[in-house]
Order: sequence, then structure tokens, then C-alpha cells
Amino acid sequence: MPAERMPPASQWLTVVGIGEDGVAGLGDEAKRAIADAEFVFGGKRHLELARPLTRGEARQWPTPFDAGMTEVAALAGRAVCVLASGDPFLHGVGVTLGRKVPIAEMRVIPAPSAFSLAASRLGWTLQDIETVSLHGRPLDLIRPLLHPGTRILALTSDDAAPAAIAGLLTDLGFGPSRFTVLEALGGENEAICNTRADTLQIENINPLNVLAIEVETAPQARILPLTAGMADDLFEHDGQITKREVRALTLSALAARRGELLWDIGAGSGSIGIEWMLAHPSLRAVAIETDAERAARIGRNAAACGVPGLAVIHGTAPQALVGLETPDAVFIGGGGSDAGVLDAAIAALRPGGRLVANAVTLEMEALLIARHAALGGDLTRIALSRAASIGSMQGWRSAMPITQWNWVKP
Repeated sequence: MPAERMPPASQWLTVVGIGEDGVAGLGDEAKRAIADAEFVFGGKRHLELARPLTRGEARQWPTPFDAGMTEVAALAGRAVCVLASGDPFLHGVGVTLGRKVPIAEMRVIPAPSAFSLAASRLGWTLQDIETVSLHGRPLDLIRPLLHPGTRILALTSDDAAPAAIAGLLTDLGFGPSRFTVLEALGGENEAICNTRADTLQIENINPLNVLAIEVETAPQARILPLTAGMADDLFEHDGQITKREVRALTLSALAARRGELLWDIGAGSGSIGIEWMLAHPSLRAVAIETDAERAARIGRNAAACGVPGLAVIHGTAPQALVGLETPDAVFIGGGGSDAGVLDAAIAALRPGGRLVANAVTLEMEALLIARHAALGGDLTRIALSRAASIGSMQGWRSAMPITQWNWVKP
């Protein structure tokens, strides 16, 4: 049966990307969209750039910003134009609008993004570099990208951001990294300045800037590896941490998939949730920890490892689990033996979700053996030994064995 052709929806909303060159950089279609609109929304700078074309009512974004999206949606069916910086769907207003207005009702006319303009000035191949938006977001997000030889384009928030990023990199052992500050790209005030992270002393930086970084390391630079099972000393901990080798096996069993949410119950140092989130930017995690000092430490570890979005809940399971978003995966650490926690996690887990529980005590092991007998899944014994000194020679010292239960909810 042939597919039916659906009539196009009424596209009452036009989103126009505009650069620092203003009207001069717009095509005819974008110019008509602005001129024909009854209402034109944008930031103060955008509205000024488009002023020569604007015939309708100009409305500056209110504070908070999301309130403006509701105001736009309320004008459905009228001729509305929204002005955006560059590409509206690359860390732009288009993403926010898309939560309020069906895409079928939008017409989007993008301009080159700040990343595209920066790459063209530098001769960098976009698909071969890392890009990150630090505009209104924690600078710690750049940490996982810091590997020797990596090229990074970072969209910043203001004139103070380049110095703050340079200071962070210098503190982490990346002071020799080459910095290029690209200001007001595409406009009459465009400027490009080259320096190093540890010697950045540029004054009067334009608030509209992109930072290009060519990563170089000093000795002892803090590099976060791409693989699971990071060294234990990359985490602040009091000994309550899933050790490196066991962590790698646990993360493998948790088998993260894009966009999923993990509950890390009894999170200790937060290492499982942190490495889960490092696997892909779309992954989220909630760390539940009963000890206040450890809960605070998890937050510090998350920032230091470049995943400041890790949610930390100071509370005791199963009570602390009430009201949380349904998880796609759950990890329960090895110190407990509370059947109520395990049962609550099983009940909360979505169908097809994975549960991994590690036992180091006999009581917790007995609980996992019983659940395995009742529900199935995989039961694994993890035994590790490390070479250590025995007098003047070396021998094997065994770590406490781990019993791991891995189960998929039907």
C-alpha cells in the first residue's frame, strides 16, 4: 500500500539564525521572515542586529528565559519570528523551542554556528575535533576531553571564561596547551589571539568568544582514560570504593545504553555512577548515599571527573528511593544485606532493565544466592590477587572475593 502524503502543517513560527554581521549575512528567505513577522523575539543584541528589517513588534526575551518560550507558544497561528545565534539547533534556542512547539509548525533558517566559524578560521576539520558548550554550564565538563593532542572548540559564557578555563587546565597539568581566543566571529569586531593556557593575559576580551584548545600536557597531568576502570587514585575516597578491576567488570555487566538512567545505591565514592556517565554524554545517574561526608565527597568527585550533573541524594535506601525517576539500571554495592533495598530496586526497575549487585559479606552473598535461585540471572565469583612483598621476596595477596548477581527484569 503506498504511503499517504500528508499536507504540510502551518509553519507559523520561523527561527532565524543570525550572526555578528547582522542583516548583511542573511539570505532573502531569512530577511522576508523577519520583515513579515507580526512578532520578533530575541535577545537585546539579536533584536538590534535585525532592527533594520523588523516591522512587527519586537519582544526581548524575559527572565527567566524559558518563560519566553511559553510566550511564543501562546502566539500559535500568528506570524512569529525568533532570532537565534548561528545554528538554532546547536546548543541554541531551537532546542528549547522544540519542547513547546511541534517541529512541523516551525521553519528553521540556520546560519553558521560559532563552531563552524571557528573551524573555518583555524582550518580545523570539525569531525575530527571535540566541541563543548560551556555557555551557562560548568567548566568541569571540559575535563574528560583533555587528552594529549586533542583539539577542542569550547563555546564560552563571557569575557572571564577564557581565563577561568586556562586556570583550570593549568591546575590539571595542561598548562602548555595552546589557546586561541576567537572573538565576535563574523562581525566587524572579530579578533583572534594566540597564547598558552599558563600564560594567558589577554585583556578586554569580547564576551562573545570561542576558545580553541590544542591540548598539551605537563608531567603528572590528570588525564581521565576513555576505558572503564579508572585508577582508584583519580577518586577521593575513604576506602569505600568499588576497586578498579571490580568496577570495570561491574560497568560491563551494567551495559549502559544511550540515554539511560542508573541508580547507584550505597554509592560510597560515586565511582560507579561517575564512570557510567563518562561512557556517553546522554547517560544520567543518581547516587544514593546514607553517610553525609561521603555524599559530599561524591559531588566533589563528580565535578573533578567532568560529570557535574551526577545527582547525589543523601539518604538511606529504600526510603530514599521513593519518588525517583524509574531507572534503566541499578547497582547495589557490596557492604549491605538489607533484603528491602534489593526488593525495592527490583520493583522500581523498568522491564528490560538491568540490576547488578555485588556482595562482600556472607549475609549479602546469601541474599544474592537466594534471589538468583528464585529469579535467575547470572551469578559470578570475582577473585583478585595482587603481588606484594613477603619479606625480601614477592607473593600473591588475595583481595576479598566478590559475588556478583547480574539480572535482567522480564
